[in-house]
Amino acid sequence: MTSAHPRTALSVNVNKVALVRNTRHLGIPSVTRAAQLCLEAGAQGITVHPRPDGRHIRAHDVYELAELLRQWPQAEFNIEGNPAHNLMDFIRELAGRGMRPHQATFVPDGEGQFTSDHGWALPQDAERLAPLIAECHSLGVRVSLFMDPVPEQMAAARAVGADRVELYTEPYAAAWGTPQQAAQLARYRAAAQAALAAGLGVNAGHDLNQGNLADFLGNVPGVLEVSIGHAFIADALELGYGDAVIAYQRCIDQGMAERDS
Repeated sequence: MTSAHPRTALSVNVNKVALVRNTRHLGIPSVTRAAQLCLEAGAQGITVHPRPDGRHIRAHDVYELAELLRQWPQAEFNIEGNPAHNLMDFIRELAGRGMRPHQATFVPDGEGQFTSDHGWALPQDAERLAPLIAECHSLGVRVSLFMDPVPEQMAAARAVGADRVELYTEPYAAAWGTPQQAAQLARYRAAAQAALAAGLGVNAGHDLNQGNLADFLGNVPGVLEVSIGHAFIADALELGYGDAVIAYQRCIDQGMAERDS
């Protein structure tokens, strides 16, 4: 059967590779080598989230990965972060070097936050987001806003200028395999439908893994990209980068087949 929807892209977040490397001063494991092996195996993108404290991805990683992605024109480079912190500096510098990322994902996290745990609140955050989104557009960079699965927020995300939303999927992941799974999927399905109706593209990420990914994609329409890091790197420790990519692509295919059946 030919899918009625674009195939969901897999963007591998390599932050945790950098986290391991940073525990020593030997330069291993290599972040760029990890990204290259994932791309060679068929990943459609690479994601980084450089935090201000440099706990994992560091400035040189961002530029080295951008250079690597120039050799993979079919793949995308997605850089995440809070635009009030260091994200915009990276985007401006990359654009100035002729290596602008394909996508900037704006995430409302604090400087010392352990991990991203909520989306933007609109229209409350609109005034500060609008000029930064416009600046990204002027540099030729697509903008995705990290959002909770609240259907009523999707039109507001489009109104502020976003091209896509990335649905924050930890609540779904926590409910997967429990009696609450169906209700969570209904929330995400409604949010995705509202995003599509508003003219937004839909991405998803946070705690997606081999167990829960197919069910999510089978029930949530129009997901263009999933960004997966922690679970992917954990699987790659056992399988290797290439086989981990193949395993996740298999999950994507399974989910899309369920969605189109």
